[in-house]
Amino acid sequence: MADTHSNAGLSAYPLPEGAPRAGVIHVRHPHTDRFTVVGNHLAQHPDLSAVAIGLAVHILSLPDGASVTVKALTLRFREGETTVRRALNELVAAGYLERRRVPLGGGRFATRTFAYDRPGHGTTDPPPDRPAGPGGGRARPTNAPAAPVPLRRRTPTASARPATTLAHSHPVPVSGPAADILARLRLADPRLLLSARDVLALAPAVDTWLARAATPAQIVRTLTANLPPQQVPIHHPARFLEYRLTTHLPPPLPATPRAMAADRPPPLITCDGCDRAIRSHDPTAHCADCRTGDRAG
Repeated sequence: MADTHSNAGLSAYPLPEGAPRAGVIHVRHPHTDRFTVVGNHLAQHPDLSAVAIGLAVHILSLPDGASVTVKALTLRFREGETTVRRALNELVAAGYLERRRVPLGGGRFATRTFAYDRPGHGTTDPPPDRPAGPGGGRARPTNAPAAPVPLRRRTPTASARPATTLAHSHPVPVSGPAADILARLRLADPRLLLSARDVLALAPAVDTWLARAATPAQIVRTLTANLPPQQVPIHHPARFLEYRLTTHLPPPLPATPRAMAADRPPPLITCDGCDRAIRSHDPTAHCADCRTGDRAG
């Protein structure tokens, strides 16, 4: 008769019913305060780096008016300025951040940053004023959680809605010498295949090389020289190329020096004796024949 009581040790951490056989198991807890709602379009973005996604979540959790400059974020996190700046540029290219110049009056301008929790659907209307308190001033904040404010939805026209969506999902193609150089790098090595968004982000750096009199062949040679072996993949070709464009940037060519006065031929003048055209720095000089006649006389 089979023994129905097994003596096998029980697991110290029993799995919940219906748990998958492999992979992560979520232990969820409903939040009632101090939480931020993040869409999967950001949390699972296929193109953004982990640093960019993390910075986006942090920025979305901050109140209006918080500083999100590179310096402020570098003081908050352990990543350096280059990594933070690159991540912010990714968020700008993806539409989650927007830097806008606003006039301050008197010919002064300031750059303000707008954070979108859903690119293409946010509004930048100023927030409504707080209701006045009993004494006529602003109401004091309380510890009680505020009631959720319903979101105001804009109803864009049929022609404007596709344009807004496409503006963030499909960047405008870049044309010009810089874009051509970046697009043709995959011909030198298939691992250097760039997306249209990568070309849009790297084109200004290549333009700087061209402005410093670097030829397209020199740029391609710098970007494709001493690559890792073919069996080693390049997971982030855009970052790889950005590093080389920044590290190996040549200095500007010096201004063309003016030719020295000694290298220039003497100006044309007329001989005082016979009005023949001769070259001399002395305006009273004589030609060779007149000088010979003067010595003979």
